[in-house]
Amino acid sequence: MSSSIETAVNGRTELSDAPTQADAEAAVRILLQWAGDDPKREGLLDTPGRVARAYREFFQGYEQDPEDVLKKTFSECEGYDEMVTLRDIDLKSHCEHHMVPFLGKAHVAYLPDRRVVGISKIARVVDIFARRLQIQEKLTVQIADAIDKVLRPRGVAVVIEAEHQCMTMRGVRKPGTFTVTSRMTGAFRSDPATRKEFLAMIGR
Repeated sequence: MSSSIETAVNGRTELSDAPTQADAEAAVRILLQWAGDDPKREGLLDTPGRVARAYREFFQGYEQDPEDVLKKTFSECEGYDEMVTLRDIDLKSHCEHHMVPFLGKAHVAYLPDRRVVGISKIARVVDIFARRLQIQEKLTVQIADAIDKVLRPRGVAVVIEAEHQCMTMRGVRKPGTFTVTSRMTGAFRSDPATRKEFLAMIGR
């Protein structure tokens, strides 16, 4: 199996001499055997390839830079300086501790300072960070800090609520339990009225 050397670049893990598709498929076959099944039986023959391709899709956030997504902004907004809020952004990520999904919603708001960004870009930033192995707390901070760094708004607010399958399918097995995390910067942190307005907008 190919060896790999990890280096950190802009908060992302870069791999030199990264494992190949064939390496990934071989690893899946080992897991299938370890679980007690036969990777050579008909139903599992193509499973290693499918799993490797699925993982490539699940974790494509490592190949994307959220700061690049946010760089194109617009100043022609007629002086709009009120809150911009995206509510109920669908969120799918994977727990870095057990590599099982956590699913939920992200709510993101910012207070523009002369410039705005296309609203789809905010949803894309959520998706990029979510498509990496994560813990919810870190994901919340990453989204808020990327928006804050690039847009330089008067404040950013992020709330994520998600159900973790590492808690519902294993361990304590408590389905229906949601974890809620938040990150507030600028006016959302310093001004209770601004924070209250955002929380009211997202129904909390």
